[in-house]
Amino acid sequence: MSEKSGGDFRYSVGESKVPWHAVGEFFNGADALELIKFLLPDSGSADYQAALTDAGNALAKLAEVSGRATKLTLGKKVAEAEAGACRYFGSKYACFTSNWTGGMEIAYKLAGIGPGDEVIMPAVTFIATMAYPLSMGAKIVFADIDPETINLDPEDLEKKITPKTKMIVPVHLGGFPVDMAGVMAVARKHGIPVMEDAAHGMGGAYQGRKLGSIGDFGGFSLHEVKNINSLGEGGILLTSDDFYGKQLSGGRFLGLDFSRKIKDWLYDISPLTDKNGGVQVAQNHSATEIQALGLILQMKRLDQIIAIRRRAAEYMNGVLSEEKGILTEKADTVDTYGTHHLYLLRIDPKTVGGNIQQLAAKLAARGLTNITHFGPMYRFKIMRDLGYNEHELAASCPRTEEMFYHSYTHLPLYPLTEEQLVYQAQAVVEAVRELKQGK
Repeated sequence: MSEKSGGDFRYSVGESKVPWHAVGEFFNGADALELIKFLLPDSGSADYQAALTDAGNALAKLAEVSGRATKLTLGKKVAEAEAGACRYFGSKYACFTSNWTGGMEIAYKLAGIGPGDEVIMPAVTFIATMAYPLSMGAKIVFADIDPETINLDPEDLEKKITPKTKMIVPVHLGGFPVDMAGVMAVARKHGIPVMEDAAHGMGGAYQGRKLGSIGDFGGFSLHEVKNINSLGEGGILLTSDDFYGKQLSGGRFLGLDFSRKIKDWLYDISPLTDKNGGVQVAQNHSATEIQALGLILQMKRLDQIIAIRRRAAEYMNGVLSEEKGILTEKADTVDTYGTHHLYLLRIDPKTVGGNIQQLAAKLAARGLTNITHFGPMYRFKIMRDLGYNEHELAASCPRTEEMFYHSYTHLPLYPLTEEQLVYQAQAVVEAVRELKQGK
């Protein structure tokens, strides 16, 4: 009997008596129940096991009458997630990847980053921002930070431009927008492409434009700790540049090119072409349909999630601003709308009579989690082993040194209960008062 194939994207067999399914082994009702148990684990409630039994019975009945998922990667859900991203962020092209590190790799390749090129980024970011350039033998140049936001400072950026600078990578740390007007002015003056690392910035805006859509490239992490996630991992790469955008899908999956075919085969393998005319080999950063579904579901409530976090940040600002020596994070304005992924807590060490390391210890003693994001990049062993001079770089970023070691840390802004939020704010005030008293 003829059957329509649920073929893999690599194959198009049409009507076939013996179809070639994309999925080698289907998932069944018992598998689905295990997935539910993972996402909705036992809470200790006396009613959990009964409810789980009901769900298992219902799934068993559903499995008897259901079909099977015949596409698990790079299918309709991935395409739906990408179309939704284009609409939300106002970008022409979106590429959903296995993670944001992979998305950045595609952008770096399309920009033609190679040995000897220089890439400027803030001294405070996550290792993923510089992983690909380092692996290619490019030189990382660290710009100092704006002490109010811990973001890249456009004035220091200008000082660090050289004829070898091939890309600028501002990072919207904690979800607060970088001064993109300043960054883009410097970039356009020198003809250098910009990639916004908006790993923390999904849903934020700057001067009416969504973060990630302002530079030549931009994108987001959907790792489990972010404001929203795509079932643990995922990333989105954005661009509105046609030359770059038309190559995103090839960059995600090994350059498979279905617009061309070699003799007696289904497709060709085409390289990525950077704007210098260079050939770049694509790798595999494929995203699954389940990841895409996770993104689609959580994107529906992204703005609501940010609004909850913003209210928590406003409460923190209101309480902490009453205590001299605590410098609250910058509030949202018409021009700078943050995602409040993290709460930026700053202090004036002279006023409080101690530094952030001492304050962090006092907060930890009160059961208050605080993590300073991130350690200065030039301090890591990998940089020393690659020949970077840690002390020279530290001297070139004095505000990074001062702020990280003396003046700032980050607090969580998950959907905290009212009790947790009140406790967090009061714990900071009490700890600062202890420092002032020399305790």
